[in-house]
Parts: sequence; structure tokens; C-alpha cells
Amino acid sequence: MAEVAEAQFQPHQNRPDVHRFKEKLSRFADSQTKSTHPASFPARSFLEGKVPAVCARAPGRLDCMGGIADYSGSLVLELPLAEATFVAAQPTAEPVLEALSVPLADDEPCRFCRLPLELLRSGEVSDYASAGKYFASRPEDHWAAYALGTILALVFEGKTDLSRGLRLFIASSVPEGKGVSSSAALEVASMLAASSLLGAKLEGVELALLCQKVENLIAGAPCGVMDQMTSALGEEGKLFALRCQPAEIFPPVRIPPGVCFWGIDSGVRHSVSGADYTSVRVGAFMGYRIIAELAGLAIRPGSRPGLVEVEDPRWKGYLANIRPSQFEKEFRPHLPAEISGEEFLARYQGTTDPVTTIDPSRRYPVFHPTAHPIYENARVEQFAKLLADEPVERHLEELGELMYQSHESYSRCGLGTWQTDLIVELVRKHGPAHGLFGAKITGGGSGGCVAVLGSPQASHFIPEICKQYEAETGYRPYVFVGSSPGAIAFGTFRVVP
Repeated sequence: MAEVAEAQFQPHQNRPDVHRFKEKLSRFADSQTKSTHPASFPARSFLEGKVPAVCARAPGRLDCMGGIADYSGSLVLELPLAEATFVAAQPTAEPVLEALSVPLADDEPCRFCRLPLELLRSGEVSDYASAGKYFASRPEDHWAAYALGTILALVFEGKTDLSRGLRLFIASSVPEGKGVSSSAALEVASMLAASSLLGAKLEGVELALLCQKVENLIAGAPCGVMDQMTSALGEEGKLFALRCQPAEIFPPVRIPPGVCFWGIDSGVRHSVSGADYTSVRVGAFMGYRIIAELAGLAIRPGSRPGLVEVEDPRWKGYLANIRPSQFEKEFRPHLPAEISGEEFLARYQGTTDPVTTIDPSRRYPVFHPTAHPIYENARVEQFAKLLADEPVERHLEELGELMYQSHESYSRCGLGTWQTDLIVELVRKHGPAHGLFGAKITGGGSGGCVAVLGSPQASHFIPEICKQYEAETGYRPYVFVGSSPGAIAFGTFRVVP
């Protein structure tokens, strides 16, 4: 096995997972092997010897409060996790973009994708729409939209002319489908490594917003921005505080010594491109459109059918800016529980959401998806205030109650599962006597991970909850514990295979 000849780290980058990544790199750094056939993985070399590569690291995130209210402009509180994705970007003389993702376990297959630069030069892949169609038509390569899509975005935004090929070597400990933003970690690490190698200057917020654009327009997942912002700009051991309008950063919220967060994986695969998440998002934007009509705001056609523009000096286009008392008094009685896409389009012409489309043949929930971000934003604001009010121990039950309320609101939107409900109920059953105060489904819901709030003593009872969950479901949960810095704070490092 070849060794990495040189690696340049800063003192704060001297982490165990960095050294594990270096070991992974060594397995795929052998200049004597040039095969490019994907069937030869993992035996063949990927990185070229003696050619410097720029490496970046981006963590997953635990959604402590805020979740799906992000696309409605809510304040969110996110914890960058210890689990992270590493990407090494290396130039190549071959006119291709390549991505190789290696698994944690040696007995699992690698994933490989190759995109010839000729597709860009011929115009077949020339903008976000054509890039999205390219990956959508290749299900086996769709995973690479989150990685190679970042390089394409740099081209589309005029950040680089991409005069040479590029390889991305990917190794991640952020598990997929568990609701902890594996996609955002991949995007952020890929974007930072590639932009650093190519000399494309990106500030942290710009990088995160561009990663969101990749996920929305190239990968085709209608996510909000909190995942990318947390992965890029989060601080170790603190809750990243973001008002998603679109990306207003607040000082991070310190987690007091008497407070701990865990993430318990339900084993139910989560996807923001799934029908439940998308229908709830569409329903929320339908609700905003109806409220805009009720409020007498000026509305005009948008850039495509089904899209409108609203002149909104009152709430700036965000449901989260409507206070709960105002919602109850002025708008609650006028919102339908649900509406068909056909009826909505005929009456209201469209929504202000550019990344979703309304299916005329579907029925969409409206009331609960609209109410959720209005009340969730108020809950998150209160949660942040309570965490900052010491001694925090006197507020733990109130903090937990806010999480339980958030969980119930997800369920009313149709984003719950019996498995995540079971984890929440197990936490509630053990309760304050065991140092456990609250729990909620996270991120886009419909499975994934449950965030748990407790005191340090609860660490002794988390395994018991997992044991009981396994007894009822047959699935042994993965537990997320600990934190690490976001990609910008961590920075990049250079290796020479």
C-alpha cells in the first residue's frame, strides 16, 4: 500500500478522524496504477502520486430546534456533529470530473462517477437545469450530484473556467438517510475543497448558499439552508443560531454544562426529496399565498406558471414573521385543512416557492404546514432564551416541553412515524428522574433521527432506551454524541500522495 508522502495540518486539525482519512487516502494513492474502469474499484488507484490534493472536512448536524420551519424563515438551533465528511480534491490532466466515495467498512463497495468535461463544452450540461436533468436520468450516479454538482456550480456562477479535470476522493462517517444532513456535509466539503484548489474565493455564507443551490437545482431536493450553513459555519460544542431569511447568523448559543444533546437514529430512512416533506413544504407556501391574499398584499405573476411574486413589507415573505397571536386572530379561521392542486392553481395561480411545483392531481395539507413554522419560530426563540438564562437546570423541563411540542407539530403535519414516536415516548417515560427532559423528531421528519435533551446523568440511560427500542423494533439505534467544528473553522489541509 502506498503512503501519503506529505500532509500539512494545523494544530486544531490534529483529530483522530483526520488520521483515519489519511489512511484511507493511502489505499488509493499509487501512481503506478492508471485504470479508470469503475469495475476495478477498490483495487485500482484513484489519486495520482506526487500531485498535491486539497482536503476539507464538514460535519453533519443535529437539528435541536427549528427543523422544517427553516424554509419559512424561522430561527433554527443546530449542533454540528462529531461525524464528518472528508473530501480531497486533486487536479488531473484527463478532461473529466470524477468522484470516488469509499465506505467506512472495507467489505462494502465503493461508488464511482465520471463526468466528461466534453459535456460542458458541448453544452449538454450548461446550466443548473441541464445538470439536474443529467443526474436525474442516471439513478446510479445521482449520489454524485451532491459532490460533482458543486464543481458545476462554480462553473455556472463564473467562479472558474475549469480548464482542467478534477477528482474528488470522498470518505464520510456521516450516515446517509438518518436525518443528520449527510448531503449537506458532502456538498460543503466538496465545495470547499474544490474552490480552494481552483482558487475560487468563497466566503462562508456564500459557500453555504451555493451548496443549497446545488441540492435544490442539481440534486433536486427542496431543502432549506440550515443544513449547509451549520456544516459550513458551526462551532464545536455550540448551537448554531440562524434565522433563515435567508441566512441571518446570530451569535452561537452556548450549551451550559448541565445540558446535553444526543441523537438517536430510528432506522427509518429519511429523504427531503420524499413526497411527505415536499407536500408539507408546498402546503406551507400555499398557506402563505392565501394569507397574502387575505392581507391585501400586491401579487403578480412569477417567471413561470405556478410561481407568483408577493410584495410583502409586513412579513418579508416569511411565515415565521407572523406572530402566533396575529395568526390566531386574523388568519387561522380562513385556512383550509387541505386543498387540491388544481383548485389552488385556479384560485391563487401559484406560490412563491421556486424549488417546488404543484401537482394539480394531488391534494395538499395546508393548515398544519402553515401553522407549524409560525409556532415553531416562537418555540425556538423561547428555547434560546431559556438556554441562556442560568442556572439552566431550573429550565430543563420547560426546554423539554418545547421539544415535545415541536414533535407533536411535526406529527400533525404528517411527518411523524411510529418509530420516532416510540423513541420520544421512551424518553418521556424515563423522564426527569433519569435526567431526560425532552425529545423531538429532527430535520425533514418522516423517520431519521430524534434529538434528545438531558442532563449529564442521562448518558447512563440512553443505552437503556436503545435496548428497549431494539426489543420492540428489532433495530439497534446508532447514537450521535459529541460535536466538532464546521468546515470554515476547521479549514483545509494539503496532502501529497
